[in-house]
Amino acid sequence: MMKAAVTTKVGDPTVIEIKELAIPKSKEGWVLIQVKAFGLNRSEMYTRLGHSPGVEFPRIQGIECVGVVAEDISNTYKKGQQVAAIMGDMGRFYDGGYAEYTLVPIEIVFPFKSDLPWEILGAIPEMFQTVSGSLHEALEIKAGETLLIRGGTSSIGMLSCQLAKAKGLIVISTTRNPIKKEALIKNGADHVIIDSGELSADVRKLFPEGVNKVLELVGTVTLKDSLQCISKRGIVCMTGILGNEWTMKDFTPMGDIPSTGRLTAYMGDAVDLSKNLLQDFIDDVADGKIDLNIDKVYQLHQVPEAHQYMEDAKGNGKLVVVI
Repeated sequence: MMKAAVTTKVGDPTVIEIKELAIPKSKEGWVLIQVKAFGLNRSEMYTRLGHSPGVEFPRIQGIECVGVVAEDISNTYKKGQQVAAIMGDMGRFYDGGYAEYTLVPIEIVFPFKSDLPWEILGAIPEMFQTVSGSLHEALEIKAGETLLIRGGTSSIGMLSCQLAKAKGLIVISTTRNPIKKEALIKNGADHVIIDSGELSADVRKLFPEGVNKVLELVGTVTLKDSLQCISKRGIVCMTGILGNEWTMKDFTPMGDIPSTGRLTAYMGDAVDLSKNLLQDFIDDVADGKIDLNIDKVYQLHQVPEAHQYMEDAKGNGKLVVVI
């Protein structure tokens, strides 16, 4: 038997209950992982609230985890080997990482080696995969470019700033809270703008021609304004929905997207992340080259409490659960 945080139905965080369930049985093409830690993600909050089409409850949520292999009948991975599992409908269409054990398709399993504590490793997979995919696959960042990160104090925003600076970009980060300005500067941002909801004028005071790239983490509520921040042939990538609105009202593509500008999105997929990339990033964290922004660490029985903290938007970095 194992303990799991089960989302019993659509609702507030109280619908997540800690239950004892049978450990999943191994099957061909899947890997049984003993979970050591997992990060919490806002997409999981949206799933709990009923915004993920096709998801049936009860469901063990969790779109990522790190741990050790408990069983792999294909013998691709050895018992006890450190692995991460990321995305691939994990925690939505089959049970995910909010448990002591999880059974996942072998295609979303990534091996690694590290002496880092599990609470650090648990923060990495989805955060790094999302940042790497957004910056490189969607925004195609290059040294010398200007990058606006809208929603800069989120875990994705903080890590994006560090990786963009390491690639030689000039970074402008935003926050709605003036108190958090210093944290963004310490994280490496060249400029910080207090976001009132409309900041294109502020951006153009700094860069009259606009910025080359925008990483939009707030979402639909600020997307139109973010599009007005880009220079010719600039790109806006919508990756986050911190504003909690999935759809946009009165969007006119040939008016809201500047001429020659590009609008794209990044939704994350395990195929975008290589085993080598993940290992290199973990090594960089271990070597102190990357400073992960972890806000709070919880235990499995505190998942409902962690979801409430996330829903109240109190976080200032990644939330991790350690088993």
